[in-house]
Amino acid sequence: MARIEPLPAKKWPAEMRDAFAALVPPKPRHTRSIQEGRPKARNAFGTFAHHPDLARAFFTLNGHVLLATTLAQRQTELLVLRVAALRKCDYVWAQHVLVGREAGLTDEEIEKISRGPADPTWSPFDSALLRAVDEMLDAGTIGDETWAALTAELDTQQLMDLIFTVGAFEASAFLMNSFAFNLDDDLRPS
Repeated sequence: MARIEPLPAKKWPAEMRDAFAALVPPKPRHTRSIQEGRPKARNAFGTFAHHPDLARAFFTLNGHVLLATTLAQRQTELLVLRVAALRKCDYVWAQHVLVGREAGLTDEEIEKISRGPADPTWSPFDSALLRAVDEMLDAGTIGDETWAALTAELDTQQLMDLIFTVGAFEASAFLMNSFAFNLDDDLRPS
């Protein structure tokens, strides 16, 4: 049971319209398909509706890391799913399994994310991405060996996007786990 019940959509304050607008960055590099039957994240948005000013600020960052990032969408989803796995955040995991598939992750890769970067079937670069998440969430920094592997492939903007993607979803996991988010019905396995 959620510690803070999400507001039903009909009770959302008018300021949530501005907050939702912040989810779409001014210069998106990526798009998300709006598919019939795609989960609506009602519990997440309903919880943010308790604090529209914070929602707008966070949605601005979230919109950037998902749609304006300089990282490939597949790379972003590797990072997000690894954060969800390490923080045991079922809500982020359930949502981003779907998004990860759209970004090109296979079911086998999604399953391997929970096992982490040591799985020998990861490419060296994918392993470095996953290791970066582990290191940041454990020590608060990316280690030298991982940094060298990342800088061989990524430029400065991509490195910044990587760090802020991990941070944004760490914050999401803190919120969702602390508030004991319930999975939306459309996120539950059928």
